[in-house]
Amino acid sequence: QVQLVESGGGLVQTGGSLRLSCTASGFGFRTTAMSWFRQAPGKGLEWVSTISGSSVSADYSDSVKGRFTISRDNAKKTLYLQMNSLKADDTAVYYCGGVRRGSMWAPETRADYDSWGQGTQVTVSS
Repeated sequence: QVQLVESGGGLVQTGGSLRLSCTASGFGFRTTAMSWFRQAPGKGLEWVSTISGSSVSADYSDSVKGRFTISRDNAKKTLYLQMNSLKADDTAVYYCGGVRRGSMWAPETRADYDSWGQGTQVTVSS
């Protein structure tokens, strides 16, 4: 059974840091590009970052570039998102997803993912 479980969310002050984790099971994690998305209250789903299976390639949205770092540990089947210099605008539910094989690089639509987590809440207070 394909499963992704996010953890690490919480309440943090502006300027603080958090590290999110996403543990995978039931599919070939090391050969699957993985992404983080987020959804703020009342807003649509926003792509945040993507990393290739080998960690050779990574990409970020302009809104998080320079503050967030995506990484993975294939031996642990775990994806990470290190979030620094957090802002109130980063408040959202964060999701991880496994890119569907054959999709373009760093797809920004939910339909291009065939595994999806339940989300973890990140709240940044000012």
